[in-house]
Amino acid sequence: SWPRDGIPSSFYSRHKAEAEHILDAVEAEAPDVRIVRLRPGLIFKRSAAQEIRRYFIGPLLPSPLVRRSLLPVVPALPGLAFQAVHSDDVAEAYRLAATEPRARGAYNIAAEPVLDVPALARLLNARPVPVPAGVVRALADLSWRAHLQPTPPGWLDMGLGVPTMDITRAREQLGWTPSRGADEALIELLDGLREADGAGTPPLAARAGGRFRVRELLSGVGRRNP
Repeated sequence: SWPRDGIPSSFYSRHKAEAEHILDAVEAEAPDVRIVRLRPGLIFKRSAAQEIRRYFIGPLLPSPLVRRSLLPVVPALPGLAFQAVHSDDVAEAYRLAATEPRARGAYNIAAEPVLDVPALARLLNARPVPVPAGVVRALADLSWRAHLQPTPPGWLDMGLGVPTMDITRAREQLGWTPSRGADEALIELLDGLREADGAGTPPLAARAGGRFRVRELLSGVGRRNP
């Protein structure tokens, strides 16, 4: 019931939309081929913390500052509401999709609750403070262009424009049920950010950015590859 055209200012969103259009074409041309597509919410886990920090936050935020007691307010942006899921539960959804011969089509994968402003305020024990979305977008754009953080403003546009997904089909047809809530997954990620957690693979390695994150700084924070 929601347009699958993506958010124009978000390259990530446009890529996902294009992938869906390609799968539509394959399904039409090869109806005998079983095609399953999963649409997960934001995927969190503790050991992904340093990868997520490098991708979206950058090297300038000291890890010890990422604690709930130091987050007194939540920006109450109009439309701010997103869904999350723990990576272990996403892995289980992929296993079920691959091994259930009746599985076909699209399955939304997300845990409850929806993380909107009231939910985030309760979770972080913080106070919602109304902030115009235009102001936040302008700050995000300026800080990105100044290479202070690596996230272009299209990510904010996507965060304020995504629909809330219905996961009923995944529950009923795949038998999928998340073992952890979206709030638990987010808290696990925040704990991992604070403690600079990681894992043994190169993308998740806690020290992939180098000592004092020097590799991230030398490569240019948010710099485009010419």
